[in-house]
Amino acid sequence: MRAFANLLERQAFTPARNAKLRLLRHYLEATPDPDRGFALAALTGDLKLRTVTPGLLRGLMVERVDEQLFALSYDFVGDLAETIALLWDTDRDEDVPLHQAVALLSETGKAGLPAAIAGMLDRLGPSQRLAFLKLATGNMRIGLSARMARMALAEMGVPDVAQIEEIWHGLTPPYQPLFDWIAGGTRPEHAAKAPFRPVMLSTPVDLDQLQAFDPADYIAEWKWDGIRVQAINDGGVRRLYSRTGEDISGSFPDLIEALEFDGAVDGELLVRRGDDVAVFGDLQKRLGRKQVGKTILDSHPASLRVYDLMIWQGRDLRDLPLVDRRAVLEGADFGNDRIDVSPLLDFTTWDDLAALRAEPPVPVIEGVMIKRRDSVYVGGRPRGPWFKWKRDPHVVDAVLLYAQRGHGKRSGFYSDFTFGLWDADQLVPVGKAYFGFTDEELRELDRFVRNNTIERFGPVRSIAPKLVLEVAFEGLNASGRHKSGVAMRFPRISRIRWDKPAVEADHLSTLKAMIL
Repeated sequence: MRAFANLLERQAFTPARNAKLRLLRHYLEATPDPDRGFALAALTGDLKLRTVTPGLLRGLMVERVDEQLFALSYDFVGDLAETIALLWDTDRDEDVPLHQAVALLSETGKAGLPAAIAGMLDRLGPSQRLAFLKLATGNMRIGLSARMARMALAEMGVPDVAQIEEIWHGLTPPYQPLFDWIAGGTRPEHAAKAPFRPVMLSTPVDLDQLQAFDPADYIAEWKWDGIRVQAINDGGVRRLYSRTGEDISGSFPDLIEALEFDGAVDGELLVRRGDDVAVFGDLQKRLGRKQVGKTILDSHPASLRVYDLMIWQGRDLRDLPLVDRRAVLEGADFGNDRIDVSPLLDFTTWDDLAALRAEPPVPVIEGVMIKRRDSVYVGGRPRGPWFKWKRDPHVVDAVLLYAQRGHGKRSGFYSDFTFGLWDADQLVPVGKAYFGFTDEELRELDRFVRNNTIERFGPVRSIAPKLVLEVAFEGLNASGRHKSGVAMRFPRISRIRWDKPAVEADHLSTLKAMIL
């Protein structure tokens, strides 16, 4: 496991994408089976192990070290796994095979888990302890996406990333048939029909950038506030995948039942009542559910708005120009009113499109999608064929209330910030953000947190309400789970308002007025 620990450490402190890919590729090429397969599964989130809770780990620590020393160390380090890895007292540093650690975490019963974990930690040095604890808690957070992992695999041998993604959901760790294929063997037989095909993604654009292109070469359609999905009916086998290939069929049995066509389509998953598209918060109530009762099926009906056709009636359309695929799409019969086609927008100039974007017909529209008429359908994010021009974000001025240590390369900084707005004469927390600022701004924020702490709660600090943060966010929904009654979508810190006093921050009523 020493090599796996080294991989995690180097990935966490390597920001460059290509360098991350090289590190992973070298690890996979040099590591024997089955360890490399289990490492790959851990990095892609596909390794399902018994959950090890923070409470269990804290219990092990207070048996080993002074409780106050542990509390102070945790406060300083800010990461539970890292704190334990540093404080655990043992003279041994064995190179335990990764598959042994996986077996311990997957096969040990609940009653025996604390002793088994302690025994494993006794065998490992600090670096391996940290890797083992990250494996046990499922908290990798090293800036490596599942798609990047599959790109590293594609660089190793025969199949390209699109071919790997088409069979990925039918594979299980430690992926021996996949590695055999990469080495020049035969393609693994797919475990099921209805394979996932890599989804084509877009790049952000603005009006100034669009001026370099001829609008006659493009079509445009609304960008709806749902989630991108791929819906498949392959010989009666029906599946619904997220854009990353996660099978979400079980959460949407009503839509699965409606997939009466023969093919694979690309579209937006929405909650739609008649012609009215609901806000994202309504869709969110359906996401991730293992059991979907009749009540929510009736109150939050799922629907699909189709953008593109990938496979249709046994024919692969992905190599055709978009206008040809669109012609087939517009003539397609989906056989169910839960499925409709995304309409095209009528524009001649980019200014025409800008005017449409500025005043969409319904508030749940996020912006516009812009696509080259001659673009073929390729997986991933090729730069140029497709663009997304999102609406301008909402912005509020909020007051910094709490700060928490980050993880990985940010574990030495306070980088997770909770902010609030005024409700009468009280500040009410309304959200949390941990990106949007530069490295230099992070250092400034960290310094402010340390100099203005008024209370400590483990790794969290309560901050004197002095600093105003300009917070940008994509959307807002009413929420009964939050004290403020609202939930922001994708909040980030867009500016630090060192110049603005806290009393001039926005009020909760201002935020609530933005709810759709």
